[in-house]
Amino acid sequence: MEKKKIVLGWGQIVLGLLVFSLGIHLTIFANIGLLSWDCLGMGISLHTPLNYGLSMTAIGVTVLIVDLLLRERIGFGTVIDALLTGNFVQMFNDLNPFPLNENFWLGIVILLAGLVVAALGMWIYMAAGQCCGPRDALLVGLGKRVPKMPIGLVEILIFGGVLLIGWLLGGPVGIGTLIGTFGIGFAIQLVFSLVGFEPRNVRHRSVRETLQILAGKDPAEN
Repeated sequence: MEKKKIVLGWGQIVLGLLVFSLGIHLTIFANIGLLSWDCLGMGISLHTPLNYGLSMTAIGVTVLIVDLLLRERIGFGTVIDALLTGNFVQMFNDLNPFPLNENFWLGIVILLAGLVVAALGMWIYMAAGQCCGPRDALLVGLGKRVPKMPIGLVEILIFGGVLLIGWLLGGPVGIGTLIGTFGIGFAIQLVFSLVGFEPRNVRHRSVRETLQILAGKDPAEN
């Protein structure tokens, strides 16, 4: 039963990342400025042969390596996120038959809708209990190393640094960047409250623990 739950959890993670990626696609389609990590991915795509999706995959894998160096807890959800999310967003960008939005007020509506959809996707894949994305692990890892600094400030510094690099590379920055930076937290709180989900109550399993269970071993014995 436990093995079946793990395998079904992988499908749940992929589904959640698809929904999350659709939300991120909508924030791009809104065309009023990108969120910090997406700005960096778009900036990299302007100076390399990589498209946005592959740029985000490269960023995800790089952050994942940093997480490992920081000895953070890595689960299958972390790995799948790093490998698939950027490519899923690129898929939605390619499939969308409509030109980028040119109406400012409609752009705000689309952006806000995208944040809610992204938060819904986060609930789906986080509920699988196989750890969160590499960027969340990076936040936790760096936060542990500056314990006297509020975690919110650590997040702002990470987002600010990423956004600055993305902007210098030519990534789009606008009012949507500001709305998205502060709005994603409200969207997450709204969705999680509506579905009755408390992420701090989820027991996450690392890759090692998951493999031990699949091999028929009890992780508690190690």
